[in-house]
Amino acid sequence: GPSNSEGAGKVSLLKKVPALKDGDFTLAECTAILLYLSRKYNTPDHWYPSDIQKRAQVDEYLSWHHANIRANAPKTMWIKVLIPLFTGQPLPSEKLQEVMEGLSTSLKQFEERFLQDKAFIIGSEISLADLVAIVELMQPVGVGCDIFEDRPRLREWRRRVEDAVGKELFFQAHEMILNIKELSNIQIDPQLKEQLTPVLMKMLK
Repeated sequence: GPSNSEGAGKVSLLKKVPALKDGDFTLAECTAILLYLSRKYNTPDHWYPSDIQKRAQVDEYLSWHHANIRANAPKTMWIKVLIPLFTGQPLPSEKLQEVMEGLSTSLKQFEERFLQDKAFIIGSEISLADLVAIVELMQPVGVGCDIFEDRPRLREWRRRVEDAVGKELFFQAHEMILNIKELSNIQIDPQLKEQLTPVLMKMLK
């Protein structure tokens, strides 16, 4: 998301995080960063396969993801925690219901189009597509919207991702998301509230 810090502006012209600084090279956008790191460090082939068709399947999911899963899942966190924290007022329940309906449609497409009867998005091995998907889908869980509970296929996919990554690392990576409700107890600087509240509200439009 957007960042008003001076450091973020030096790394990303868009002043958004995540951003990467590798020596004199800088890069913004999470997908671009993941692909760059996978190529630079010669990661195991299953993350971003050398097979042109499997790689295209990863690219296809990443392209679809932003306008679907990413467009809905993080909003649950903004509605239930972040916007009330910055504005001091809860949002109407109808707003969460609207987002959950959009997310439900995206999850149905995710299961039927991408997951199908496979272990992972592109087949029998985990890839960057699975990592990008799970990070977004853990955000509703962190605010009490367990999207896996009534979706056995999705629940089993999550379990396989946990196993492939390693449970300890998986929960370490998602620790902040799963404890996001604790933010409701912190005090926000008034100036920061004034700066970020319009940005957060704009994200929900």
